[in-house]
Amino acid sequence: MQNRTPRIPQQPAPNHRAETDAMLTAELAAVVTGARRRALRDGDRQIDTAHLLHSLIESDREVRTAFGGGPQPARVLGYLVQRSIGYGLRWQGSVENSGTGAVVKGAPDAEAVVEAEGWSPAAASAMAGAHRRARLRGQDRAGGLDLLAALAADPECRAVEVLERAGVDAALLADRIVEASGRE
Repeated sequence: MQNRTPRIPQQPAPNHRAETDAMLTAELAAVVTGARRRALRDGDRQIDTAHLLHSLIESDREVRTAFGGGPQPARVLGYLVQRSIGYGLRWQGSVENSGTGAVVKGAPDAEAVVEAEGWSPAAASAMAGAHRRARLRGQDRAGGLDLLAALAADPECRAVEVLERAGVDAALLADRIVEASGRE
């Protein structure tokens, strides 16, 4: 299927390999596709953690349930929707680097992560963390809750900034997901 999202001139397409899809559940592969489409539409050069969070909440019921009910997912989506009309504009043209370090091809988990090109270092690190969580559960493929836990565990990423502005305690959310799965 051909991508129908218009390309922005002089903007490289976010890198996404077929092997990466093989490491994700169908639901999480759809999340990544949605995040990539959102990044292109917003004029961002890279998929960042806020793109991933937005796509996760929109498309994964299990992720919405992890918030424990109530209006929190709707409030988070409200902030994320405002990204292109004001909130988050300061992020445009900048690279998200939460200090987690870029995931580099050839690193110990290279077979389990996306290449850093086309992804913010924090987003690539979150994807690697999601895959590590899946492996700890004995699964070959990462799912939405794996990614949400990885995002919420990085206190310096854009996704956590959005969560906290919406009144979500990101550390508590990450802990709740870990407790429910019985694994870090």
